[in-house]
Amino acid sequence: MAKKIDGVIEAARYKNGQIVQVRVYERRGFTYSDRIIIDRKTLAERLENGKHFVTGSREELKASTFNVGKPVFLTGENGQSFVSTREGATADELEGVPVF
Repeated sequence: MAKKIDGVIEAARYKNGQIVQVRVYERRGFTYSDRIIIDRKTLAERLENGKHFVTGSREELKASTFNVGKPVFLTGENGQSFVSTREGATADELEGVPVF
């Protein structure tokens, strides 16, 4: 069985190569929220707590239907953590996610 998606990251904002905020749709029971903006710290906490986020976009006029991209991971080394679509990343990077 595929892992339940807890959030879909639609866009990201970076500063000095690090994610500052992401625009995301979060699961709310059987449906998803409207677009919300969460900061990097909140996203990292949710990933640490086992929440499953993916990149993607909402299909127009189809409510809670998404074009799903890659899963998002929290990786790290030497006391640093990185939010990325690649395990073992050495910087914040969400491949295919537009900047807002």
